[in-house]
Amino acid sequence: MTTTEESVSLWQPDVLGHGYECMDLPLKADEEGPVKATLIRHAPPAAHPSPQGVLDFLVSFTKRTRRPAPADPGGAPRVVLYLHGWADYFLQTELAEYLTASGFHFYALDLRKFGRSLLPGQTPGYTSDLGVYDEDLAAAIREIEQDIALRTRNATPPTIHMLAHSLGGLIAALWADRHPGRVGTLVLNSPWLELQGSSLVRSIAMHLVEPFARTDPKRPFRFPEMPAYWESVSNEGHGEWILDPVWRPRASFPIRAGWTKAVLAGHAAVERKLTIDAPVLVLLSGRTRIQAEWTADLMRADAVIDVEETARRALGLARRTAVFRYPGALHDVFLSRRTVRQQAYRDVAVWLAAYPY
Repeated sequence: MTTTEESVSLWQPDVLGHGYECMDLPLKADEEGPVKATLIRHAPPAAHPSPQGVLDFLVSFTKRTRRPAPADPGGAPRVVLYLHGWADYFLQTELAEYLTASGFHFYALDLRKFGRSLLPGQTPGYTSDLGVYDEDLAAAIREIEQDIALRTRNATPPTIHMLAHSLGGLIAALWADRHPGRVGTLVLNSPWLELQGSSLVRSIAMHLVEPFARTDPKRPFRFPEMPAYWESVSNEGHGEWILDPVWRPRASFPIRAGWTKAVLAGHAAVERKLTIDAPVLVLLSGRTRIQAEWTADLMRADAVIDVEETARRALGLARRTAVFRYPGALHDVFLSRRTVRQQAYRDVAVWLAAYPY
């Protein structure tokens, strides 16, 4: 079997259906056994669509929302790699299709123990060190580079623009800080850069968590359930989106001591300021409203993070940082009501076009 045939054979139809494929990325086993990540790509049916087919698709998209001209096809291929948040997985097909129509190759990564990568017997979402995801990202980028070379017949390494949400935004920011030169830009969609409240609250929380993280790291903490954000997103509640009940449960995943310590350590690193060498764009809702019970007001606010504190932390990520605010946006800006998310699609595509390499 040739290298091309081997690569093709590893891609399988994805749960998102027509136009989406996924590939398992085997990783080093841990104390719970085998581990994998899952790479997803938006692969429109025709590898080389006819000019009329391209025109029809772009006209269809333009009717729904104004969009920038497609990226210049010359030079290095341009890739967007999407990372999900906590108790989450990739499902944002509208985003993928918009960016594909704007001239990008779109991929997403379900990290180990999340979404498509969650295996029987694993503790969902658990890690005691956010640095463990370096392996997931390295495997994904290697496969993307090989896949792009095969699909485009272009030997020039692609420019990778990373787009990450919530916890994924924290993971991506820390990763980009440790790996200069690996991404062209970093787009953070409501990144979780600080504990809700303040650095003082985080410091107190770290002192409380640390003994449990040392002696019983997988110990779950008992917190009141807060499904209000799920209600705003799920089509079983008040939202538009079909959510897998295992991959994105109503009550989230249990919060465990070792994982909490790892996240708080990430927040502390952000407070000390990072030196990401790529341009950074941060997307945030206009305001925060965190409450246990759902009300209609939660359809127009971030119900998860403190957007004002996040905006302040964002300015310490890199020399070139922009913060875009979206009044009426949810925690995931790309799952907000149509007018909000369409503006965000356009803003991201235009911003990326300013950084072609």
